[in-house]
Amino acid sequence: MNRAWLLARRRILSSIPVLLIVVIGTFFLLEMASGDAVDAYLVTLGGDAGLAQSLRERYGLDQSALARLWLYAGSLARLDLGFSVAFNRPILDLILERLPNTLWLMGSAIAMAFTFGTLFGIVAGARPGSAADRALSIGSLALYAVPSFWLGLVLSLVFAVQLRWFPTAGIETIASGKTGFARALDIARHLVLPVSALGFIYLALFLRMMRAGMAEVWRQDFVLAARAKGLARRRIVLRHVARNALLPLVTMLGLQAATMLGGSVVIESVFAIPGFGRLAHEAVAARDAPLLMGIIVVSAVLVIVVNLLVDLAYAWLDPRVGSGEASS
Repeated sequence: MNRAWLLARRRILSSIPVLLIVVIGTFFLLEMASGDAVDAYLVTLGGDAGLAQSLRERYGLDQSALARLWLYAGSLARLDLGFSVAFNRPILDLILERLPNTLWLMGSAIAMAFTFGTLFGIVAGARPGSAADRALSIGSLALYAVPSFWLGLVLSLVFAVQLRWFPTAGIETIASGKTGFARALDIARHLVLPVSALGFIYLALFLRMMRAGMAEVWRQDFVLAARAKGLARRRIVLRHVARNALLPLVTMLGLQAATMLGGSVVIESVFAIPGFGRLAHEAVAARDAPLLMGIIVVSAVLVIVVNLLVDLAYAWLDPRVGSGEASS
C-alpha cells in the first residue's frame, strides 16, 4: 500500500507540468485561430459593430492575450472553467451535464474491448499457429481495418433500422418517465450499438497484442522450466504465460484512453448522443474558445487519471514496478 501511494504521489506531481503545458499551449493555439464566438454569433443572428464591441467587453475578449491567460489561470485555480458564449451557461455545468454520458460510453467500450480482447487473445496465444489462432488473427485484422463511423452506421442500419432491436439514437428515451432499474435498462439498450461500434476496433487491437505477447512469452526460459516440471498446460497458460503477456496490454490500455476519447466524438455524432465529444464538436462549430479550452483541460485530466490507474494496475501485476521509486 505504501509503495502504491508513493507511486501515485510521484505521478500526480509529474502531471502538474503536463497540465500547465496543455493549458498554455492550447490557449495560444486558439489565439492564433481566426475569429471568435462573437463573430460566430453575429453570423448566425446578425448585429452591428456596436453589439460586437459590447459582447467582447462583456466576455473579456477585448483584453490582451496575456491578461486573459492570467485571468484564466486564476479561474482554473478556483476550479472555475469560465462562461460559454455559445450556450450562455457556465462551462463547468455544461461539462458535468455531458461528461457522464461519455464516461458511460467509454467505460463500457473499454471494459468490453479489454475483457473480450484479452480472452480471445489467450485463446489465440495458447496454441500459436493453430486453426483458432489463425481464424482469430485474420478476423481481428479485418475488424481493425474497419473505420468506427462506418461500423456504427452499419450496426445502426442492421440492428436499429431493419431488425428494430435497438434504438437508433440518443442516450435514453425522451420523456419516458422511467426511473431506477427501468431507466438503467433503457440507457443500456441505447448504449449497445455505440459501445459495440467503439469497442470492436479496440477489441481487435487488444486481441492481437495479447496473442503476440503470449507468443513471445512461450519462448522464455521460465516457461520451458514449467513445462519440464510437467505442469498442466492450462496452468502454464493462465498463471505464467497470460499473466506476463498482460503487462504490455495494460500499458496500451492507458495509451488508448486519449484515442478512445477522440473516437467518441465520431460515435456520439453518428448516434446523436449528447456527450462530451459532441460538446467539443459544437464548441468548434460555434468558435467558443472558452468552452473548447475547458473541454481540453478536462480531457487532459481524464487521460492523466486513467494513466495513473494503469500505473497502479501495472504495479499490482508486477511488484518490481515502482519499487525503485518507493525506496528513493
